[in-house]
Amino acid sequence: MKLTQDTLAILKNYQSINPGIVFKKGNVVQTISPQKVIVSEAEIQGDSFDRDFGIYDLGSLLSILSLAGDEPEVVLDEKFLSIVARSGRARIKYRYTDTSLIVTTPDKKLNLPSKDVTFNLSQDDLTWLLRSTAILQLPHVAIESDGAKVYVSAFDANNDAAHEQKLEIQEGNGVKYRLIIRSEYLKLLPTDYTVTASKSGIALFEGTNKKIKYWIAIEKNGSSYGGE
Repeated sequence: MKLTQDTLAILKNYQSINPGIVFKKGNVVQTISPQKVIVSEAEIQGDSFDRDFGIYDLGSLLSILSLAGDEPEVVLDEKFLSIVARSGRARIKYRYTDTSLIVTTPDKKLNLPSKDVTFNLSQDDLTWLLRSTAILQLPHVAIESDGAKVYVSAFDANNDAAHEQKLEIQEGNGVKYRLIIRSEYLKLLPTDYTVTASKSGIALFEGTNKKIKYWIAIEKNGSSYGGE
């Protein structure tokens, strides 16, 4: 099988969430951060894995795959995958890892306890949010509303003297809330998203143009919804 550029982009993104990964048979890949505050699932297009296997160092595998060109060819054997390169003249054996050594996603399907906040976040607005947050070195992002407008803002919850950034997203529905996420958790592929947040502590970022989802933990300290 040849791995497409879209599949490789997803795997590069997942490497930033967890250095290890367990591949499951089929065309869905999943990852979870070691702290279990980020979970993601993506349906890959054009690729499908015919067995389960674990990779302990995904970054190392991606580096090796880059040697084989834009769409590297791989063969899944029982104990290792083979990377075919140099027009078939070169073959690299990359050993699997025992899946019990890798933090993996739960078997049960994740569902939001409630859908209290919903809005669309464009790729342009996401890029603005992530870049401004990084440049200003702000550790927290808030999904918030004053009742009239919905915003995504970046700030430092522990430093009132720090810089701040606020971006208007849409009209509010009269409910006031502030749901805080650590900036380091926003490891998202660049695309448009529908964002749905639950006041109980989870935000779902679901790609509108890509079949990818991220469930991200909301901070308890400082978060509020309505009069709660």
